[in-house]
Amino acid sequence: MTRWMLVPVLTLSLTACGGGGDDSGGPTPLPDGVAITLSDSPNQIGVGQSISLYAEPETGNSIHYRYHWRQVTGPTVDIANPRSPIAAFEIPESGNYGFEVTLTDASGASLAQLVQFTPTGTDDGFNVSRDHMVTEGNRVSLRVQSLPITDPGTGQTVWYEPENIQWQQVSGPAVSNWVNEEPELLLFTAPSVTSDTLLTFKATGTLEGAPAEDTVWVLVTAEPTVPEGSLMALVGEGLNKPGFARVQTYRSDSQWADALERCVYDTQLVDPCALSALPLIGTEAGGTPSLDQVLDRVLVSHPWMGEQFEAFLRQQEQNGNTDFRHLLSAVTAVVISYDVRPSFYWVVTGAIYLDPEDLWMTPWQRDTINEAPDYRSGFGSALQFLIPWRYTRNNEYASLYYPQWARVDRPMQAFEPDLSSLLYHELAHANDFFPRSTQPGLSAPTLWEAYLERSADGIVSDSLTSSYPLGSEEMFGLAGVAFQGEEPTLTERNYTPTDVTGFFEPDRASDFYAYSTEREDLAMLFEEAMMQHRFGILRDVAVTTPRSEVPALDLIVDWGQRGRIGEPKLANRLTLVLNALLPEVSGLVDSLDTPIPMRPGENWFDNIELGTPVIAPALAPLDGLATPSATQGRWHDGPRHPHSLPTLQ
Repeated sequence: MTRWMLVPVLTLSLTACGGGGDDSGGPTPLPDGVAITLSDSPNQIGVGQSISLYAEPETGNSIHYRYHWRQVTGPTVDIANPRSPIAAFEIPESGNYGFEVTLTDASGASLAQLVQFTPTGTDDGFNVSRDHMVTEGNRVSLRVQSLPITDPGTGQTVWYEPENIQWQQVSGPAVSNWVNEEPELLLFTAPSVTSDTLLTFKATGTLEGAPAEDTVWVLVTAEPTVPEGSLMALVGEGLNKPGFARVQTYRSDSQWADALERCVYDTQLVDPCALSALPLIGTEAGGTPSLDQVLDRVLVSHPWMGEQFEAFLRQQEQNGNTDFRHLLSAVTAVVISYDVRPSFYWVVTGAIYLDPEDLWMTPWQRDTINEAPDYRSGFGSALQFLIPWRYTRNNEYASLYYPQWARVDRPMQAFEPDLSSLLYHELAHANDFFPRSTQPGLSAPTLWEAYLERSADGIVSDSLTSSYPLGSEEMFGLAGVAFQGEEPTLTERNYTPTDVTGFFEPDRASDFYAYSTEREDLAMLFEEAMMQHRFGILRDVAVTTPRSEVPALDLIVDWGQRGRIGEPKLANRLTLVLNALLPEVSGLVDSLDTPIPMRPGENWFDNIELGTPVIAPALAPLDGLATPSATQGRWHDGPRHPHSLPTLQ
C-alpha cells in the first residue's frame, strides 16, 4: 500500500473561534489546517481490509490538541481509538465513507475537517493489526491476522495463518529491540523523536501459495522531556516499562478530569498530588460512592475500555453484587490502558492500573492491546517444581484462554471470572492501605503522607502478619526466586515437588504468591474467598513437576487442593481480613466449602474433575456459555501482578 492524500474531497470548518497562545508558554493555538491521509488509495481498498486515516496538523504536534473522530456517512465501522490522530478500522462492506475529525486546543477552540472516499478495490485477506499511535520509547506490537475457514468434516471454524511471513521497516527512524520470534508477531520499541513521526512497516507472506502483503502505520508522538524524579519513571523502572501511553478521562465532563490527567499516569508528575486535588473516591462520596462517582475517576487510552468497564460494573450491580462499588471507595482513579501489563495498585497515586486483556469483547478491541510480554515470565525457571493455579466452577475451568490467532467475539460472561478476581485482588490492596473506616478522617497533605501516618501503627496486612504469621522460611526464599527474580541457591535448585509440599501444605498461606510480601498474603486470601462467595468459583492450587514434553512427566501433581481458602487453619486469618476490608461479608467464613484434595500422581489437567461438584449460585449465567473451538481452559503458574513498586524517600 501507499499513502494517499485525499485533498480534493476535504472540507474545512471552524467553530468556537478565539483562544490561541503566544511564545511565553501559553496554550498552543490551533493549526491553520489539518491534512488527512488515507493509508491506501481508494481503488486498492477492498471489503474486509484494515485501513486508517491520519489527521496531521499543519503546525504543532498532536500533544497540543484533543482529537475526536466521528463517522458521518457509509456502513458503520468500529474506530479503534476515536481520540487519536490515527483512526483505524476495517471496511465492512462497499459504500461511500465519510469521517469528520475535530481538533480542540487548550482554550476550547476547535477545528473540524471532513474526509470522504469510496473503496473500489479488493482485499487479498492479508491484514496486519493495527495502525495506531504510540508515545516515543513505548513498546509496540504488530500482528498478521489469521483467517477463518470452515472444516468440512466438523463444520467448525478453524484458523490458519499466512505462510512465509517476513517483516521490514519501510520508513521512519529505526526502531530498537526488534523481536520476531513468532513469524506473525513483531515487537519493538518506538524511537525517540523531536516531532510526531509516522513509521511504516510492511509484512509479506503467502496465502494458499499466492504472494500477499500489507503495510501498517505506527505514529510515534513527541512527548515532553521526562523530568528528573518523575514518579511514573520510577514505576517504569520497577516494571521494566520504557514508556507510558497517553490517557484521557473516560468521561470528558468529569469534574476531576484535570487532576486525573495530571496525577496518576503522567510522566511529568514529580511530587504526589495534594489529597485535596484528588481525594479517594470514598472521601468524596462521604461513604459508599455511586457508580457515577466511580466512572468519573476512570482514565483510558481507548474509549472502548471505559465502556466495557462501565458495562461490567452495571451488570454486577444488576446481579446484586455491590462489592466493587464499595471497594472502589479506596482508590483515587482507575487507569485502563493498552500498555498496562501487568495490572497493579500504587499507594503513591492511590490508583489501580488495569490490563485491558480482561475487558475485550471483539477482535478489533483486542487488536488495540499491546502484546509485549509480562516482564516476569522467566522468573523461577531453574526450579524443579511448579505451583500452578486456576479457577474452576462445577468441575470445569471457570475462565477460558483465547489464543491471539482466534479472531472471535467474547461475551462478558466469559471474562467475568478473570476481571472479577483481578478487581478483588487489586482492590484488596487499596483497602488494605485505606479501608473505609479510615477514609473520612484523612487529612494529610498527600495520600502518601496519609499512608506514612497509618503505617506507623500498621495497616491491615501488618496486623495479619503480626497476629497470624506464615511460618515457612523455605517458601519465603522460593518466593524471592519466583517473583523477584533472585538467583536460587543450590539447595533451592534441588528441591523436589515433595519437598515443597512439605513446606507449603502445613502452613497457613492460601497460595505461593502469599510469600512474596505480606500485602500479597492479604490480597490472595481476600480474592479467593470472594470468588467462592459471590460466584461459586473455587480456586485450585497444587505442587507439581515442571512442564515437560514427555506426558508422563508433565505437571504431575504431588499435592493439591480445590478451595484451600476453606481450610480451618486459614479461618482466623481470613476473618481478620474480611472484617477490615468488607465487613458486610465477614460471616462467609463458616459457609466456605470444605477443600477437595487432588489425586497425587496424576497430571494437573486430569485433576480438573474432583469429586461431586457443589453447585453454588453464580451472579452471571456462566453455564451453557457457547465455547469457541479455539479456546482452552485458563490456568497460571505465576503471580497476579508485581509484588512491589517503588516507594518514596
